[in-house]
Amino acid sequence: MQHMPSPPPLRRHFRQTRDRLATALITAGGIGVIAAVMAIGVFLAVEVVPLFWSSSGDAPRINMETLWLPQTYEGHQTPVHRWQPALSEGGGEPRFGMLPLVWGTLEAAVWALLIAVPLALGAAAHSALFMSRRLRARIRPTLELMEAMPGVVIGFVAGLVLAPWLDVHLAQGMTLLIVLPAGLLLAGRLWALLGSGLRRRLPMGWAALWLLPWLLLFWCLSSWLAPLLEAWWFGGDLRAWLEVSLGLDYTNRNAIIVGMAMGFAVVPSIYALAEDALSGVPKSLVEGAEALGATRWQTLWKVVLPAAGPGVLSAVMIGAGRAVGETMIVLMASGNTALMTASPLDGLRSMAASIAIELPEAAPGGTHYRLLLLAALLLFVFTFCVNTLAEVVRARLRRRYRRMEGLS
Repeated sequence: MQHMPSPPPLRRHFRQTRDRLATALITAGGIGVIAAVMAIGVFLAVEVVPLFWSSSGDAPRINMETLWLPQTYEGHQTPVHRWQPALSEGGGEPRFGMLPLVWGTLEAAVWALLIAVPLALGAAAHSALFMSRRLRARIRPTLELMEAMPGVVIGFVAGLVLAPWLDVHLAQGMTLLIVLPAGLLLAGRLWALLGSGLRRRLPMGWAALWLLPWLLLFWCLSSWLAPLLEAWWFGGDLRAWLEVSLGLDYTNRNAIIVGMAMGFAVVPSIYALAEDALSGVPKSLVEGAEALGATRWQTLWKVVLPAAGPGVLSAVMIGAGRAVGETMIVLMASGNTALMTASPLDGLRSMAASIAIELPEAAPGGTHYRLLLLAALLLFVFTFCVNTLAEVVRARLRRRYRRMEGLS
């Protein structure tokens, strides 16, 4: 057997030097990223700490009670939560209650997740278990490209297109909420009743071709039913009925609009991670379940989802982290009213939106400035903890898959 000649010493030394340099640069880059993240946290903490020192002069005193508990302000008989740190001249004392901002942030995230999680997990399960490899290779990159869409574009469409449309067609929007779920269940039932020959011609991976005509039909049906339902149930004016009967005042830009827009933005992140988790389940488990007589649906619920549960949870957590930190969508679609109400028809104001709006006008070193940095610190801590926990869960899932593959 003829051995390959060894490279000259100079070339070998050059390759070793190049490899060491590349390793050092990669290591330095990784350490630099970690150091930058930690430096941001330290900077925010250092800037926020003086906020709780004893105030001097005319500066207002800040403590945990003024930030998180209701206070009695001029013009209010009972203690309330208010965020008005920069009042106009003669407008009374500033109000530093941050709970409305936290409430608005969490409310926007919850509504976004309620919309995004079913859609993203449904798409991930369909892509991982029912789609052909060829179709999946085309669909997945397209959905992942949605993640690159700027939030300002989504916020623009939500604030200037979706919100005015829903303001005019509120009854149709409510009718869609009733018709669409029932109609999709009906379409699925009709699919199950189709003959085996027709179902072979249209595989489950192409189920969207079956659903698209139904979606168009449900849209037309809701347009026809909306005036009839509004006249029958709500006396011809749904907005007035909400105000008189339920005490709900519909605002043009509200939590529902924010949830729909932000849910659309969060779907790609949850989908990509959840699809990875579902696709990573060892094929031996799926094939074993089907060999025992389980249908694909039973395999999904009884085998795949329990095995991929940590990865799916990690995907939802990362989606929640993005929803909490989103700025432009909330800024353009929420109305930016710092309210603490449970009604999805009211506006809201998040911490990220408040920072974007108010920080340019806050005097550096002042109370208002440090309060905004406190909001930034809370966002930093929340997203850091959520992303770290999600990564730990994903690491455990990968180890579990390796053990399963080793046993199979």
